[in-house]
Amino acid sequence: MALNAKANPNYVPKRINGKFAPGWSGNPGGSLEATRRSFNKDFLLALAADFKKHGAAAIEKVRKTQPAAYMKICALLVPREMQIEHSGTIKQMSDEQIEEAIAAIRAMLDVRADDAAQVIEGEAEVVPSLPAPGSGGTKMPKV
Repeated sequence: MALNAKANPNYVPKRINGKFAPGWSGNPGGSLEATRRSFNKDFLLALAADFKKHGAAAIEKVRKTQPAAYMKICALLVPREMQIEHSGTIKQMSDEQIEEAIAAIRAMLDVRADDAAQVIEGEAEVVPSLPAPGSGGTKMPKV
């Protein structure tokens, strides 16, 4: 039996003049890319809503109870590769710009040297030696 309006009065054609009829899809399974985009959008919206409610508390709980997982999450947020492009080279700089850059670098190095000298001039604190771990020796001194 042929599927047409004469044989079946409830028949609705899928195509009309080579185009899909309203309500009929050429791909009833849907587009994988569109499905993925829709799922990602819904997931990220739900995640954002949950984070607004519980985000800071959840982060604090993970940081306290599972520091390794916390650090792994932090590491995953850092980009693995960073591409740096040089926009201005020394060849394009004028003599005055090069001299200013050298002066700025010298000033930064002088500040670093002053900071290092202040650390070196500090006094060492004497700390009593502690027994080796597991030796069962004396108790630790109270500070």
